[in-house]
Amino acid sequence: MLSESSSFLKGVMLGSIFCALITMLGHVRIGHGNRMHQHEHHHLQAPNKEDILKISEDERMELSKSFRVYCIILVKPKDVSLWAAVRETWTKHCDKAEFFSSENVKVFESINMETDDMWLMMRKAYKYAFDKYRDQYNWFFLAHPTTFAIIENLKYFLLKKDPSQPFYLGHTIKSGDLEYVSVEGGIVLSIESMKRLNSLLGIPEKCPEQGGMIWKISEDKQLAVCLKYAGVFAENAEDSEGKDVFNTKSVGLFIKEAMTNHPNLVVEGCCSDMAVTFNGLTPNQMHVMMYGVYRLRAFGHIFHDALVFLPPNGSDND
Repeated sequence: MLSESSSFLKGVMLGSIFCALITMLGHVRIGHGNRMHQHEHHHLQAPNKEDILKISEDERMELSKSFRVYCIILVKPKDVSLWAAVRETWTKHCDKAEFFSSENVKVFESINMETDDMWLMMRKAYKYAFDKYRDQYNWFFLAHPTTFAIIENLKYFLLKKDPSQPFYLGHTIKSGDLEYVSVEGGIVLSIESMKRLNSLLGIPEKCPEQGGMIWKISEDKQLAVCLKYAGVFAENAEDSEGKDVFNTKSVGLFIKEAMTNHPNLVVEGCCSDMAVTFNGLTPNQMHVMMYGVYRLRAFGHIFHDALVFLPPNGSDND
């Protein structure tokens, strides 16, 4: 009897391990046979300032008005202090920003997703945004409340990108055979990618609501799995010098690392001048970033930006 029980337990354990391996392999290698076209991962760079200067002033003004970014921030009640900081700082620079919460929160206005599962929250938020705003916005930016974003730099980066093409970009990470955009640095989808994602949300074989049977994978990896089925692949966003513009760390951490690794080149070794995001910030750090990015100015210094992104009429933009 004891040996039978032992054999049974061994069988259960081996079966569980086999299921886990199948699940992992399914997530990692999924979608290769279904690619719409061969699209190897590559690096996307911001436009060259000289190229922008070649555009007439009227065209530049038209361009600045045509870029409309809808911001999605995924929050939970425990994030209330971060939520407040994000609401009071960088989200004012989105053309529209909405908070999607895991449950109803009386303190701030939000859209209740009625789940604390981050992947389900992300799916529901994307579906809500597409169904309601697909004709109003051409770029969709999703972030956690620990992220600080400079939306004007995002618009500048997207300047020569066509939203009718399937863009899915940010800070890319490779996990096995799967390349995905880390949600810690923020995720950008074009309206075309949103269309393709929306068409798959109701197909569990290609875009399941739940992750693996044994080990759950993160929401940003789940998103990459779904998008691969739609022929949309992760792109790493960089400036003209090859530096990342979507960052998964805070400015302070980058400076500490630069001081250790490049003590004679702290500024050059730190971050891109055209950075779009930083992550891992506290509420106080959010306000400090807001001060440094938008409010601190050297008296008498004139900025010669080739393009100006004006806020929409009636917006709560600083």
